Order: sequence, then C-alpha cells, then structure tokens
Amino acid sequence: MAERPSSNPAIRTWNAVWRPTPGSLRLLALLGVIGNVLIVISGGAVRVTKSGLGCPEWPRCTGDSLVPTHSPEHHLLNMSIEFGNRMVTFLVLGIGVLVFVAALRLRPRRKELVWWALAQPMSVVAQAVIGGIVVLTKLHPAAVSLHFLVSPALLVFCVALWVRAGEGDAPPRRLAGPWTRGLAAALLVSCAAVLVAGTVVTGTGPHAGDAESRRYGFNITDVARIHGELAWLTIGLTLAVIAALYRTGAPAAARRRALELAGLIVIQGAIGYTQYFLGVPAGLVLLHMLGSVLMWIAAFRLFFALRDRGPVPAAAPAPAAVRQAEAPQPA
Repeated sequence: MAERPSSNPAIRTWNAVWRPTPGSLRLLALLGVIGNVLIVISGGAVRVTKSGLGCPEWPRCTGDSLVPTHSPEHHLLNMSIEFGNRMVTFLVLGIGVLVFVAALRLRPRRKELVWWALAQPMSVVAQAVIGGIVVLTKLHPAAVSLHFLVSPALLVFCVALWVRAGEGDAPPRRLAGPWTRGLAAALLVSCAAVLVAGTVVTGTGPHAGDAESRRYGFNITDVARIHGELAWLTIGLTLAVIAALYRTGAPAAARRRALELAGLIVIQGAIGYTQYFLGVPAGLVLLHMLGSVLMWIAAFRLFFALRDRGPVPAAAPAPAAVRQAEAPQPA
C-alpha cells in the first residue's frame, strides 16, 4: 500500500528534500526557476529606484552595519531596496542548496540531475561576488550588465533541471528535423543577443542604478534601434520555427511551446516600444525585464521540446530497515 503523505507542512518539506520523489524534485527545480526570476525583478527595482548604492559597502550595507540603518548620505528606503535584493540572493542560494541535496538523495540517483543541481548554488555564489564588484566599482555599466546576464545563464541550469526531472534518461529521440532544430538553436542565440543588447540600452539610458553612476557613452537612439532590430530578428525566427513545426507535423507539445514564446515576444515588443515612446517609465522597465527572462525560459523550453528522453525512472523503494523504522508502532 502506498504511504500517505503527511499533512504536516514541515514534514512534507523535509521529505521533499531528504526523501525526494521525481515529482518533488521537479517542484523544487521549479522553485529555483521562480527564485531566479524574482532576483531579476528585485535587481530591476534597485535600478529604477536609483538604489544601486543604497548600501555603499559590500558585504556590509554600510561600513559599520550589516543591515540598513540611518545614514546622512543614503535614504533608508534606497538602502532597504538594495538590502532586499541581497536577501533575495540568499533565498535563491538556499533553494539551490535544497535542490542539490534533493538531487543527491533521489533514488535511483541520476548523475546528470546532480550536476545541473550543483550548478545552481555555485552560480548564485558567483552572482553574489559579481554583485559585490558592482558596488565596489560604483555601478560601472559593464559590471552591472554582467550582473544581470548571470541570471539568464543561471536560468539555463534551472530550466534544464526542471525539464530533465520530468523526463527519463533514454538517448534523445529527435522529434523534429535538422532544419527545425537548427532554427530553434538560432532562435536561442537571437534571444541571448536581445538580452545583451538590452543591458547596453539600460546602461546607456536613465536607469543605471544611481544618478551619479557612469553610463555607456553610446547614443541611446542607436543602441535602442539595434535592440529593436534584434527583437524583430527573434520574431522572424520564431515564426519560422512555428511554420516548420506545423509543416512537418511536430508533436503538439512542441507547437504549444512555440506559440507560448510567440505570445511572450509580442507582449514584450509592445512593452518595449511603449516604454520608449513614454520616456522609459520605471514600472514598464520592470515589466520589460520580467518579459525578457520569461522569453528566455520559453525559448529553452521550446528547444527541449524538440526531443524525447522517455518516461521518468520509477522511484526506488525505501530499504527494508527504513520502512520498518518508520512503520507505526503498536500502543
């Protein structure tokens, strides 16, 4: 008889990490994806509120305090926003550690999932170090751009683990022809180029994190135009992938992923042009940043949907000694 899950949330959380199932590991992996999206939004809030130097020191907030405190040079609200972004980083690090432990404890152990899971806490540590460099260089635009781009790179590990935890370890069976797969790979490159160009636009425009921080010396109209042209290229590649999927009779899941990406790109483009013509209001900047990482996630989900790895391996039964120790004892 299958064991009934505990109604105690603490016990259920403990079991999800220490006695994981393929389903609970996938749920933890999804939390890792969500956490990294949140850190992008919190970082965006730091930039649009000019709170990049709210905590002027690192790892302390100020020279003598780890947390925000009264300062004649920095408003408490700006300090709290910057400190909150740092706390989100620790939250994502904690999720990454739990995901790694769950991947180690999964039976049967799947080595590929362990490596994908290990990359998450290690990448968050790298993100924290780069964040310190951003503060110590007084928000140099190159450091700020790198700080943002680490998040999409980390999302590659998170999305890969999320997808792989829900499928098997059989050799990949291709669900689309080489031309379609090539278009999907080109689409990923195009999405990455849009993200990089977006950081240049932000580093050139008004939302660089602090009123006194350095900016790229580019013309904002020129870099915005390049960013827009790359976005149109991404739209063209997405439409090409959709046409190829429907023309070749690809599985419904792959077509659905492509349509989801297309919808996100249309919304993202509308937000981008609106914020440009309205003078880049802060609220739309945050929505645009959210759209960028959702677009990136959708592009990778589409790429993974073009192959099949078989069913998820069945969970191994607990050892007899463990079952006996956990069985209800008579009164």
